[in-house]
Amino acid sequence: MKTTIKLLFLLSVIITLNSCGADDTADIIIYDNSVINNGGDNTPIGQQINLSGTYVDDLTLDANNSYIINGPLVMTEGTTLTIPAGMTIKALAAGSDVYVAISQGAKIIANGTADMPIVFTSNSSSPQAGDWGGLILLGKAPINSVTGGTETATSEIGSLPYGGNNPNDDSGVLRYIRVEYSGGKADGQSENNGFSFYGVGDATVVQYVEMFEGLDDGFEFFGGTVNVDFLVAVNAQDDSIDWTEGYVGTITNAHVVHGPEHDKGVEADGYNTDIGNNSNPVFWSAPTIENLTIIGLGSDTGNEAIRLRAGTRVTIINAYIEGFNEGFDMDGDDTNNPTGNGVLLDKTNAINISFVDVNIKLKNDTGVSFPELDFIQGDGNGNGTDFAFWGARWTVE
Repeated sequence: MKTTIKLLFLLSVIITLNSCGADDTADIIIYDNSVINNGGDNTPIGQQINLSGTYVDDLTLDANNSYIINGPLVMTEGTTLTIPAGMTIKALAAGSDVYVAISQGAKIIANGTADMPIVFTSNSSSPQAGDWGGLILLGKAPINSVTGGTETATSEIGSLPYGGNNPNDDSGVLRYIRVEYSGGKADGQSENNGFSFYGVGDATVVQYVEMFEGLDDGFEFFGGTVNVDFLVAVNAQDDSIDWTEGYVGTITNAHVVHGPEHDKGVEADGYNTDIGNNSNPVFWSAPTIENLTIIGLGSDTGNEAIRLRAGTRVTIINAYIEGFNEGFDMDGDDTNNPTGNGVLLDKTNAINISFVDVNIKLKNDTGVSFPELDFIQGDGNGNGTDFAFWGARWTVE
């Protein structure tokens, strides 16, 4: 028996070393080699495995094992991270340097179900927002922070490249995924989100995704064209949905619930104001959101449900907004930040919107005058999204 255990230990070490990247980083570190159970072929199962490092080969997680992300886990170009349905993957509660990054040209295949969602969470016995980083996807779709559309920018976390000229880029599949206790901050300028989409293309499938209890944004889009269906953000301590750098995808069925610490339901920039709109020809963020519910903490909180600034365009169709001082706050000017011009050009619209316990439906600080009716059309006709139906079983609130 002792001989068998020793052979299994040596085999696990050999597998670990062979999985390392070209830079000799130990990508899989098995720190518990005890055999809890054996399969029919005497293959060890039930191991607890640390995951970190830079992968140059595919990585497929085994549902029989448990995993802890204990540092940056980076999938490089040409590799695929595959996660089976029903897995809970824990992250070391060590802040910003614990995250999962799917680089340009890599893919993640995480295909959960309503009854067997995939959960990324903290390993702390008393988890809290900011325990770890979050999930990062980087693609080759256009961004407007660079010139010409083919060059790349560098991500806040990990300094990884993103952006390009392929709107149909494919970063894989995220389906029935929940990210909990994310948002670890490196510093005031470098902050993780629950889900960060950097130049992600529209061939990527993102459906049924939730951020729960995050220290920064729930979902942030840095350019790209990715579409998201069935999005949930609960208790984001910054913005629940944030876009910048020319994001032009579609978000369909979004449910946002604010906790005691929060900022905006949606904060939207036409370009990254720290970098500039460097695209040629110039283009702005211009997504579409259809079926949106945002629940705040009451009209006496002083908060804004949706803030539009820095020239962003947007079309919002069917929204229910409850419990905010301001429903929409539009900021900008008539030169470099022409947010109001989007309304004049019929490129920014809010169609079928209902406001409950909202003091000010629209605050226009754009420097451009237009009738409120030119922006908000169908006041009182919004129903929001049917979260009780599609959010059943796989979400937490």
